[in-house]
Amino acid sequence: MAYNEALKRRGSLTIWFDPEMSWDAAPSGRRGRQQSYSDAAIQTCLSMKVLFGMALRQTTGFVESLLQLVGLNWAVPDFSTLSRRQKTLAVNIPYRGSKGPLHLLIDSTGIKVEGEGEWH
Repeated sequence: MAYNEALKRRGSLTIWFDPEMSWDAAPSGRRGRQQSYSDAAIQTCLSMKVLFGMALRQTTGFVESLLQLVGLNWAVPDFSTLSRRQKTLAVNIPYRGSKGPLHLLIDSTGIKVEGEGEWH
């Protein structure tokens, strides 16, 4: 029984969204069309894409669902925005084994992957 529970915990993932994070881009002060989404918003979407091995259109639907589940009424970048912006943003998700669940933290400082008890 304990063995089965340990195997189940290895598949556990918690995703935390900080409602105070800047999802919308700050004005650049330059001429031309301003970006609609912050780098953190694009990084979040691209991280989900990498973590779950999804195409860009699937990623937008997935992130939309996550935001809806946590009660955040934020617009989600469309796939063409993600495609264009992924050229300038690197997505680095450190892999490390864990005996417990992993927590994916998304806040104004970026994205962090933490083990049990490390996210406090």
